[in-house]
Amino acid sequence: MANKKSAIKRMRQNEKQRLHNRLFRGRARTEVKKARLAIESGELETAREATNTAVKALDKAASKGVIHQNNAARRKSRLMKRLAELEKSE
Repeated sequence: MANKKSAIKRMRQNEKQRLHNRLFRGRARTEVKKARLAIESGELETAREATNTAVKALDKAASKGVIHQNNAARRKSRLMKRLAELEKSE
């Protein structure tokens, strides 16, 4: 356990930031999962909407610094690739 005043404050800040980051990371994960399920279900319009929401959530997490920009770009690319395959098959 921290003894110095500055270390105690830093621990408080870290915990607060961790909870804040968790919100955006969790939301991005949830939206990506929903988009993946929508794409697998084969419903094109639902898949498009879910993918757009997931991309928005990933962008927001990346802009906040919760995930790296390249990580968000990679995940968006994979989602869009799956969506394109669905659109081609329709």
